[in-house]
Amino acid sequence: MVTRISASTVIIHIVLALAAILCIAPVLNVIAISFSESHSALAGKVYFTPKNFTLASYNNLLTEKAFSRAFIISTFRVLAAVSISMPILTCMAYALSKTARAFRERNVVMWITVFTMLFHGGLIPTYMIVKSYGLIDNFWVLVLPQTMNIFNLLVLMNFFRGVPGELEEAALIDGAGAMRTLVQVYLPVSLPSLATITLFTVVHHWNDFYMGLIYMNKPVNYPLQTYLRSLTFSIEMLVNMNMDPEQIEEYMKISGLTYNASKIVVAMLPVLVIYPLLQRYFVSGLVIGAVKE
Repeated sequence: MVTRISASTVIIHIVLALAAILCIAPVLNVIAISFSESHSALAGKVYFTPKNFTLASYNNLLTEKAFSRAFIISTFRVLAAVSISMPILTCMAYALSKTARAFRERNVVMWITVFTMLFHGGLIPTYMIVKSYGLIDNFWVLVLPQTMNIFNLLVLMNFFRGVPGELEEAALIDGAGAMRTLVQVYLPVSLPSLATITLFTVVHHWNDFYMGLIYMNKPVNYPLQTYLRSLTFSIEMLVNMNMDPEQIEEYMKISGLTYNASKIVVAMLPVLVIYPLLQRYFVSGLVIGAVKE
């Protein structure tokens, strides 16, 4: 039996294919530039495949101690953020998913929560508060001020509200308390939303450079994105250094364009590795958590 495909379906597939190409093409171009020699990249000869393949930009970037330190700081930042943020978000979302009869102060807490999402105290008051707690040039300033993300809280809260109440009633009849009900009843059925919120948290903390730029005075404390943003490349500076001819020849293969491209590739690798692992939960978790029945 031959299945007939409507014209609208063909058009939709063509549009989506073009959109996918437009999204992938810049990434492939950046990767190709990062593996190309400087003269080919600067001449605009690099498109989707490297020209005069070289690892000079990556060798220069990865051998820097400052880069390794910044990478470790960002890694620990993501781990700390997920470890602290997810339990807090889960407990608060579970409480706010209840009715005002079960949680008497629920509406007040909900209004305060939404208010903080719509209004912000401003940069200067926030900086003064952070400074008063002694968090300037402290690792925890990258984690603690952004522990509670209200958007993630609302997504998780709405997902919890969609869990059948009969499951909780059965657990309460069996003698389970609120925490045991959350851990043994709600969490097992909430993996899609939990995975989605975890992905959001990882991507946000990994890609954020602003917190390090504002609250870190010493470059040695920069996370990866702030460190990469501060990097500059100067051929003149390298020539003035005491290098042998082979080292100078290797560095001449690098330009600001190829160096910046290598920074972008290294920065996006962890997200590209993590995303496929959580992608199967992403759509269902985001849609279910965003819809209130």
